[in-house]
Amino acid sequence: MPAAVAPPAHTLGETMDIHGHCDERFARVRDAFERNFTEHGDVGASFAATVDGEYVVDLWAGHKDEARTEPWEEDTLVCVYSSTKTMTFLCAHMLADRGELDLYAPVVKYWPEYGQNGKEATEVRHFLSHTAAVPTFDPPIRGDEIYDWDKCVQNLAAQAPWWKIGEQSGYHAVTQGFLIGELVRRVTGKSFGTFFHDEVAKPLGADFHVGVDAKNLHRIGDMIPDTTPLPEDNPFANVEPGSFIDRMNKGMEMDEDAANSVAWRQAEIPAANGHGNARSIVRAQTPMVNGGSAFGANLLSAAGCRRILEVQIDGVDLLFMMPLKIGMGYGFPNDLLHSASPDKGVFWGGAGGSSIVLDLERHMCLSYVMNRMSNSLLGDPRAKNVGGATYDCLG
Repeated sequence: MPAAVAPPAHTLGETMDIHGHCDERFARVRDAFERNFTEHGDVGASFAATVDGEYVVDLWAGHKDEARTEPWEEDTLVCVYSSTKTMTFLCAHMLADRGELDLYAPVVKYWPEYGQNGKEATEVRHFLSHTAAVPTFDPPIRGDEIYDWDKCVQNLAAQAPWWKIGEQSGYHAVTQGFLIGELVRRVTGKSFGTFFHDEVAKPLGADFHVGVDAKNLHRIGDMIPDTTPLPEDNPFANVEPGSFIDRMNKGMEMDEDAANSVAWRQAEIPAANGHGNARSIVRAQTPMVNGGSAFGANLLSAAGCRRILEVQIDGVDLLFMMPLKIGMGYGFPNDLLHSASPDKGVFWGGAGGSSIVLDLERHMCLSYVMNRMSNSLLGDPRAKNVGGATYDCLG
């Protein structure tokens, strides 16, 4: 069983060592970041933001381990879970902008084997919007099978859709990365992790990895699970046998501490196991809010960036059982989730609390990354604190 989350190491009013850079205009963001430790029990975390392609905030603090014996360093990496999905969105849009991937084309144009069991009409955009109706593996994937790319994509190609494709979203927690990643592999001849490294991380100098090289393993901090009971109104608290959530849960079974294993860290699971920090997430995603270019690299056109705002689905998600409005990959904010520009702001997040906001109107990108996980379903308050403070400073 995972160890219980340690109590906060800092108390209200106690001085916290915050490292990094924060423009004077954004001083309230630094204060909010510190309160995440003194009031919300953060163990180790980072927060970063760019405006007009320049960092205005780049902060880190705390420890990379639950025992608080190893400091969270400037180059500490952690698993950001589904925040990794934004890297698959970015790569798909880059290929679309180059004319190599048509987001409205049938998937079978690039992946013929996918056209089985009623999935022949699936379009690429359905992969990006969680409407492809293959939200998990069937038959189930067990243990180390998740590290076998071919086995996973063959499983997805063979199964039948769970609902009418394109009509509803049902969060594809892990399968989305294999679906988009296989298209990247079919189009480019490279695995997703390799393509991302060569075409995004390296040109931008972004210290983000989907498949961590052995030389970087020592920099990774452990993820600390939240063992507090789920509230009764959480749909995952009391799962009914045979329900959508129950079927999802049974589609993949892994050890509870798998995310802290070397096998997980070195695998390529593009929807769930990217490793980085707030600075590297922001560095990779800033081109999307800056006309396609940042840090001396040009990834795509301004028109290609705006395609993320093309609404694909707007309704109650079958897994989360709450409203989700999803564009071409990224999600739009609502009253329950992240605050951003209502017209040109999008977001995504990862299990435990990591998050990212892209605001095309304000040319701003921000991200919060941590190692103490939270079971909060409707947006972690720690991410909201620093994100909200950033918007307040912008005016």
